[in-house]
Amino acid sequence: MTNPLERYQKLGLSESLPKTYRYPIACRELSFILREAFHQFPKNLQSIVFQDTLSAFRLLPEIQTQSAVSAVHFLLQSVEAALPKQKKNVAVTEFKHAMVAHKRRCKAHQVEKGSLPLPQDILVLIFSFLDMKSLVSVGLVCRSWNIAANDNHLWEMQYVALFGGRAKLVEGKNNRLLLEPIDTRIITDWKEAVKGAYTGALSRILTTSRGYCGHCKSVVWLNNSKCPNVHSGISEIQDIKPVTAFQAVEYVLEDSLSVTSSSDSDSDSEGGTVFRLWAYPKHIRK
Repeated sequence: MTNPLERYQKLGLSESLPKTYRYPIACRELSFILREAFHQFPKNLQSIVFQDTLSAFRLLPEIQTQSAVSAVHFLLQSVEAALPKQKKNVAVTEFKHAMVAHKRRCKAHQVEKGSLPLPQDILVLIFSFLDMKSLVSVGLVCRSWNIAANDNHLWEMQYVALFGGRAKLVEGKNNRLLLEPIDTRIITDWKEAVKGAYTGALSRILTTSRGYCGHCKSVVWLNNSKCPNVHSGISEIQDIKPVTAFQAVEYVLEDSLSVTSSSDSDSDSEGGTVFRLWAYPKHIRK
């Protein structure tokens, strides 16, 4: 039986904050933990959560994304609502310093806007190292990146990474994911093939960075919809349940995880942490 300190450490927030692609989600989980659980934690765990909060603010200048700025403002609201006066003053001061440094770096980066764009083949090569959610995200940056991110071979690689190339997952009874054989020789549009599998329980897994692993019996960060630990094979996806920030708090406090239904999952909103992978902004859809 683990205690709240051990379960909080398993969330890996302190290790995830320095990573640009995980920073916004880690900040939002930290925000919910502050609001819902900080006052229930023992003193030693409160100290660790407070230090992680300060680290989140200090790292902001290095994370040059709008989602990071939004997440850190959400974290500030939780700081002001949950922390005692002395700790709150320290955290707010750290936030102000971080925002000043962030704005200075943004101005410095604006000078580089006149640089030449990378060739399409180089972009495709770079994007081949991304997981599916990251690949969709870079496709929203600009027109040239969108063209590269929609390269058919990249999506064939994504399909193989998810389904092994010769099968796909479908939702069976009780939201259970099942393997279904497929003839990959007839596929010409690999992005559409991935989208075709993008329904129900599988949809909820593919659109989150957090999941509860049935093998590990804990909340883990997902790498391309799979547990990053020692497991292998398609069965990994079948043993993953998507986890919201509220459920992460529940896990730390009670070592339990409630299961949401498909309709509940579709309506969940953690302040924008669940991404709609196929919803493109208007300026991209031309």
